[in-house]
Amino acid sequence: MQDPASSVADDDHLRETTVFSQTVYQGNFLELRRDEVALHDGGRATREYVIHPGAVMIVALLPDGRLVMERQYRYPVRQTMIEFPAGKLDAGEGGLACAQRELLEETGYRARRWAKAGVMHPVIGYATEVIEIWFADDLTLGERHLDAGEFLDVFTASQDELESWMQSGLLTDAKTIVGMMWLQRWRSGHCQLTWQAVA
Repeated sequence: MQDPASSVADDDHLRETTVFSQTVYQGNFLELRRDEVALHDGGRATREYVIHPGAVMIVALLPDGRLVMERQYRYPVRQTMIEFPAGKLDAGEGGLACAQRELLEETGYRARRWAKAGVMHPVIGYATEVIEIWFADDLTLGERHLDAGEFLDVFTASQDELESWMQSGLLTDAKTIVGMMWLQRWRSGHCQLTWQAVA
């Protein structure tokens, strides 16, 4: 079997070339596109997908080892979800700046230390969304500043509680589950984080 990492340059037979692209719908921050693509075998296909500005998610660590969490009603799935703090990038905004802003706005916490763990593509079949995964440490609590129309509860939970909720199906948010994977690997010593101090 070929190593996927070594074959990236040799994947022309998998690529699709855009022949025609149109915007089907333009919303406040999401755009729906329908493209016609040429396939390697000479065929054509239609691809419908959402253009997303990108987002961040924050694994915020308290001194006692517990994690800052949120409960928020998510209208598309019609249920309240357990999540790590997260939010979309504003135009021209960097990942760290977005993570700092979203953590403060949603939870009231500021962090003096930050580390970028990685990135994830949560819905590769129908959206361009990329989520940067950030860890935040050395927290101080202040006042939060929710956006208009934004309602969420902030609470803390242990890693064991979150793992139990994932196993029971109470915690099903994909980005939070990926954040848990990074947390488990870091706490077990299987990956390292490069921390930076932020004034």
